[in-house]
Amino acid sequence: MAKLISFGHGYSARALSRRLVPRGWTVFGTTRDPDKADMLRAEGVTPLQWDRRAIEAALEGATHLLVSTGPTGSGDPTLELMGDTLRARAAQFDWVGYLSTTGVYGDHGGDWVDETTPLTPGTERGQRRVEAEAQWAEQGLPLHIFRLAGIYGPGRGPFAKVRNGTARRIIKPGQVFSRIHVEDIAQVLDASMHRPNPGAVYNVCDDDPAPPQDVISHAAQLLDLPEPPAVDFDKAQMSPMARSFYAESKKVRNDRIKSELGVELLYPDYRTGLESLLTQESASSKTV
Repeated sequence: MAKLISFGHGYSARALSRRLVPRGWTVFGTTRDPDKADMLRAEGVTPLQWDRRAIEAALEGATHLLVSTGPTGSGDPTLELMGDTLRARAAQFDWVGYLSTTGVYGDHGGDWVDETTPLTPGTERGQRRVEAEAQWAEQGLPLHIFRLAGIYGPGRGPFAKVRNGTARRIIKPGQVFSRIHVEDIAQVLDASMHRPNPGAVYNVCDDDPAPPQDVISHAAQLLDLPEPPAVDFDKAQMSPMARSFYAESKKVRNDRIKSELGVELLYPDYRTGLESLLTQESASSKTV
């Protein structure tokens, strides 16, 4: 029986578990928030305290590991807590997945990057991810690295800000971002579990890197609302975190998830993704 231990069971991991649980998988998800325990149970996931003894007990019989915990200034939290245990148990795992970010590539002035592009992060956050990827690669585990583009999906779309009038179209000439719907992340992980290839690295993004203002405009069009105002990047009021995302511009290739894993994206561009989210919202409102 397949058993997954999910370290840092968050948005993307929950989407994966919604695929696995109905197929009979046993899924344990770690959380540091006691308030999330009931939510995980409702989704068929056994909540697991961020505690060494509890995790060691849950690892008995585990066949797959998924790591979503982000690195901190002191290193990777999962390896800090469980590294020696995972190395000792390496032979029992069929598959280990680590969720990283396309931020490891840094800025490429809007040019294309793929999995062979040198890692030249331009932010501290990106540098930490490069270091974490290297740490995980040294553990002797059947590791697969997934570099995720900007994630969107249910509860993570532009519609709320467009509706409440706070959305802005930030204009920075030449700026493009790659994106990925959370359900496509889940299907990529699922496909990799069926075709394990330890040592593989995959970019997980859709087919259409696009300027961020285009996404906002399309969301407004779908809602039949006025297009949010345009604001020059240099004059825009943004948090340091938001501004840092605009420091890097690149288009990310996703050929490998198609050629090696046979993935056919559910949402190959932001248009199909946003349209699906709006349809889901409408259906949900009718059932309330």
